[in-house]
Amino acid sequence: MSVLLSAQSLSKSFGPKPLFADLSLDLRAGERLGLIGPNGAGKSTLLRLLAGIEDADDGSRTARRGARICYLAQVDAFPPGKSVREILLDALACESIDDHHRETRAAITLTQVGFTDPDQLADTLSGGWKKRLALARELVLRPDFLLLDEPTNHLDLPGVIWLERLLRAANFGYLVATHDRAFLRAVADEIIEVSRAYPTGTYRVEGTYDQFVDRREEFMEAQGRQQEAVANQVRKETEWLGRSESAQRSKSRSRIQEAATRRSELADLKYRNASTGAAGIDFAGTGRNTRKLLTAKGISKSLGGRDLFSGLDIALTPGIKLGLLGANGSGKSTLLRVLAGEMDTDTGSVARADGLRTVMFEQGRAALDPDVPLRKALCPNGDMVMFGDRPMHVASWATRFLFRPDQLNVAVGELSGGEQARVRIAQLMVRPADLLFLDEPTNDLDIPALEALEDSLADFPGALVFVSHDREMMDRLCTEVIGLDGKGGADSYADVSQWLSAMERAAAPVKAEKSTNTTASKPSTKAKKLSFKEQQEWDGMEGAILNAEEAHATRQAEVERVSTAGHAILAEACRAMEEAQKKIERLYARWQELEGKRSL
Repeated sequence: MSVLLSAQSLSKSFGPKPLFADLSLDLRAGERLGLIGPNGAGKSTLLRLLAGIEDADDGSRTARRGARICYLAQVDAFPPGKSVREILLDALACESIDDHHRETRAAITLTQVGFTDPDQLADTLSGGWKKRLALARELVLRPDFLLLDEPTNHLDLPGVIWLERLLRAANFGYLVATHDRAFLRAVADEIIEVSRAYPTGTYRVEGTYDQFVDRREEFMEAQGRQQEAVANQVRKETEWLGRSESAQRSKSRSRIQEAATRRSELADLKYRNASTGAAGIDFAGTGRNTRKLLTAKGISKSLGGRDLFSGLDIALTPGIKLGLLGANGSGKSTLLRVLAGEMDTDTGSVARADGLRTVMFEQGRAALDPDVPLRKALCPNGDMVMFGDRPMHVASWATRFLFRPDQLNVAVGELSGGEQARVRIAQLMVRPADLLFLDEPTNDLDIPALEALEDSLADFPGALVFVSHDREMMDRLCTEVIGLDGKGGADSYADVSQWLSAMERAAAPVKAEKSTNTTASKPSTKAKKLSFKEQQEWDGMEGAILNAEEAHATRQAEVERVSTAGHAILAEACRAMEEAQKKIERLYARWQELEGKRSL
């Protein structure tokens, strides 16, 4: 594979220690790379350096002539008042193509990422759809290599699965920064970690994420042994240098210099190895033996005239770890708040054990005061924190969550998202609980913090109800899963994969319905007033529609492939795609016609 982008001896510093130094990296056509690292290690900075948006302190960046390197930022921003179609046309403004090709490319890309209304204003989009639009803005440029910074932010689980499939089918290479381990496993064939734990600031392993973890453990063990060996050498040199005055006069200058070099090497190894720790997350239970902590019977809730869930029964006992699944806006957070007693149920009842002690981690960490200093957020009264049955000084408590002493007077609002998440976890850990309610606790946490959180929740003796887009955590922890369909329905599933499969089966007819702007609904299994041939047609209708949609996707890909070819070839491809779309519309019209006959 040819090199598209080469970075040589890059260095970047913020403060006395560099994020990385002497970093060299080649990005080749077709490579699928994952980029990981602890919060604050410089992943976003590295991506901006590679994209040419930011300059390095030292080193060089060279892109192959004509190579198109595109960049998806972590924060999605669009000009106000623009439609999604206009956003893409603006991105194509500098392309040397005529208006027809520009319009065609914009339309194809919008369809590719799931938009059905090109005139929808970007300002009105949800976070997940803004992320899709930001991605479309890069895809429409037809990148040779795409740099993606936390692309799963704001996407629900079905959206993450959609992005996985899009990337795996892409004809361009990419480097994607993410903390989502399941996503990494799905999209990356090689892993790069940015961390001060490594001599040059990065560590690269060809292979899966799991293979990377094994290799990294071997590297860190070797580096730990190296520190021990150097420490022994420094101790011996220190003893030698401390001998009598007469002996010191005979000491060689080279050996004195070597001793100084060893001390510097030891300090560097200590600095690097000290960065490999994880936050000391440990949620404490109350130790109560009550069997039934919470029982919900027949609960329902509607908001804004829309049913979120109804007739739902839930029983929580110690050891239960209940995961709530659903697309964005399906009611997961609302259900969590109803169970926690923060919202009333419309119907049904929620019974809680006497003296039940609960803890709530709010989505977006809304309980944090951005104006208070870290010291006060961690310890509101005085300088001592009571954790379990022992006091701990606030500085030591802060260190447990990977905060430096110089950060104690920094306002919470100035901390990163991952740091704020650790502050909120620290606040909740000092409150022993019978029942934990956690709403997206994994947002912004790096992989070491995610793993520490998982370990703590796995050992928590009480009950847990949580919402998360992190499949790794859900698969490891959940003893039960409830999926919300966003239409008032709620069902139990064995695991995340079973729920995703059910969601995809349910979404297939809905997608086609939106594309034809009809109100056709999935048929019931009972047939009425249909002839034998009509019944056969009815029975095969769903499969026929799915086949037609696959054919349409093939035609759409063909249009994209020949969009730079001659006008006649492109026109023929567009005609075939339009015919495929018309076939879908005819099938749905026929489905609606048969539905009408069955209901007579």
